[in-house]
Amino acid sequence: MKVTVFRKEHFNAAHRLNNPDWSEERNRAFFGKCNNPNYHGHNYDLTVILKGEIDPETGYVYDMKLLSDLIKEHVLKRFDHKNLNLDTDEFSQLNPTAENIAVVIWNILREKIDRKFELKIRLYETERNFVEYDGN
Repeated sequence: MKVTVFRKEHFNAAHRLNNPDWSEERNRAFFGKCNNPNYHGHNYDLTVILKGEIDPETGYVYDMKLLSDLIKEHVLKRFDHKNLNLDTDEFSQLNPTAENIAVVIWNILREKIDRKFELKIRLYETERNFVEYDGN
């Protein structure tokens, strides 16, 4: 019997979407406002989703306090109130699109969470724009 649990967190970060192999004109045309050379910010909502068996001793799929602590230590401390392009190693050479951010977060947490749990990341860049990544 597998159950899915969800932990929601929040962080704020700035970024600029830009492909260094393209001209400034092509970047502006493709990425629009998101290519602002002075960057722009988002209030990201992050949902970490784990699926697994209920532990018969605890009644938990996963200790949500532990999950919250992992997210804070390994994701929020790294990205919250940062300029993703300038302040992080992960995006120094990787365009910080919502898709890429979700994959990076998944990779960070996958190293910390036992593989017996299915892991999925859902990242809201805006209320209406969000991405999901499950490692596939």
